[in-house]
Amino acid sequence: MAPDAAKAVLEVQNLKKYYPLSAGLLRREVGYVKAVDDISFTIPPRKTLGLVGESGCGKTTAAHTIMRGREPTGGTVIFHDRQLGAVDLAKADKDTLFQVRRNMQMIFQDPQSSLNPRMTLLDIIGEPLIIYKIAKGAELVDRVALLLQHVGLRPEYMRRFPHAFSGGQRQRIGIARALALNPQFIIADEPTSALDVSIQAQTLNLLQDLQDEFSLSYLFIAHDLSVVEHISDFVAVMYVGKIVERADTERLYHRPKHPYTEALLSSIPRPDPAIQKRRVPIRGELPNPANPPTGCYFHPRCPYAEAICAEEEPPLEEIVPGHVAACHFADRLSLRGVNDF
Repeated sequence: MAPDAAKAVLEVQNLKKYYPLSAGLLRREVGYVKAVDDISFTIPPRKTLGLVGESGCGKTTAAHTIMRGREPTGGTVIFHDRQLGAVDLAKADKDTLFQVRRNMQMIFQDPQSSLNPRMTLLDIIGEPLIIYKIAKGAELVDRVALLLQHVGLRPEYMRRFPHAFSGGQRQRIGIARALALNPQFIIADEPTSALDVSIQAQTLNLLQDLQDEFSLSYLFIAHDLSVVEHISDFVAVMYVGKIVERADTERLYHRPKHPYTEALLSSIPRPDPAIQKRRVPIRGELPNPANPPTGCYFHPRCPYAEAICAEEEPPLEEIVPGHVAACHFADRLSLRGVNDF
């Protein structure tokens, strides 16, 4: 994936988020947990980048660091704001962040805990409009009613509290809140993982419809690759804080270049029980980001590993135009795609 940076909505370059580790009586620093370790990607206008990987690989930390919910350790996050132009979120002051956040919002993983149980839908969805002094009174009520209609909920629900709704409906409320300020860019942090399968499909279709209607760009975070394939234009695969492969969705799913991606693709369930899947087993556990393996982080679990993999860390290199991977043998391995299992 190498879209023109001049036409990007978001450019993330060499982003890092390290948490210091301390020990001893004087609590001296003895190391770091490298939750996000030097990741880069670009998201064009009206496109979706899917960020995938096992739980604990750093996906959510990356999202929160991009939004400056957590302070980055290093790197740049350039957001092309429709009013302010290019803004480096990693260095922006409090006032600039306040202005920028009008145009970038977040949908959270748990639709229950992300909504205040003591606020009505009118209060929850209307709060951003009040904070940014966009609407109040009757105009506020009208705006909230319109937003509820956009996400498939009835306007008369606005006087109810979140506990009166199902999980899928609560997620729609969270989406309406994210849309309230008419943003350019939304981070969706596993927005379907807490929902039933049928409700997942409805939510994904809603997000795609809203993308077309409001010209939105998404960073879509998930560990379910079948969900990511449905909604994403590009996909980046994370492993222990690093991006190990990145490409457009079609190429990555059918012609992967990293063994970890192949293993993830093999784990996608098939709806037909008569199909015997040939899974690529991933041995062992996800490494500790405070003490990762030498060389390639994936080599202790990789079926294709050789001696060099334990000694040298492979760079993230372009294998074919628009397709990058961090593997010493990316140009030699013949890996299986999603339809080969």
